[in-house]
Amino acid sequence: MAVREREHPREVIRGSCAKHGTDEVIDWCVALLTSEVSPEEAFGPLLPKLKWITGPSAGGWASIDPVNFYWVRVWAARAFLYVWRDDVVDALLVAADDPAWRVREHVARITAQRELGQLVDSLLPMLDHELPRVRAAAVRAIGAAGEFEHAEAVVELQDDPDQAVRAAVERALRRLETRLDRPVT
Repeated sequence: MAVREREHPREVIRGSCAKHGTDEVIDWCVALLTSEVSPEEAFGPLLPKLKWITGPSAGGWASIDPVNFYWVRVWAARAFLYVWRDDVVDALLVAADDPAWRVREHVARITAQRELGQLVDSLLPMLDHELPRVRAAAVRAIGAAGEFEHAEAVVELQDDPDQAVRAAVERALRRLETRLDRPVT
């Protein structure tokens, strides 16, 4: 039996936007990210719609155990790496305080990619997160979208025990200095 390759999330999102409309996909993701639609609904009667952002794999492992329901919000957030509308910022502000670290990490990734300065303050608590990948994502976001007053929080991680975080700090500080056209340390 041939193994079916999974589509990249970017292709899943683009395909759904082409089929259902960009605004429909964005509205769906906002509803999931802000818990307007619960994971139980998404994995239940709305499963066909959930597949707009996950592809055909939705409904498998994650629907078995409610502990995995946070993935609905992760997938919704991830979509904003590939599709965008300015009013999504409000949903990301809500998601920046999500109990699931993967959701918050995606908010940081989106903040960095789209240079969303209005989200930087909400990401500062992530600099103290126990997982290095979360700290590094927050540092990258601050480098991409932060202001001078955010640099001090990044500098404090220069001696982080994790090499990836330290490297992210170095790049973020350089990026801040270039973007702001002034020294930040």
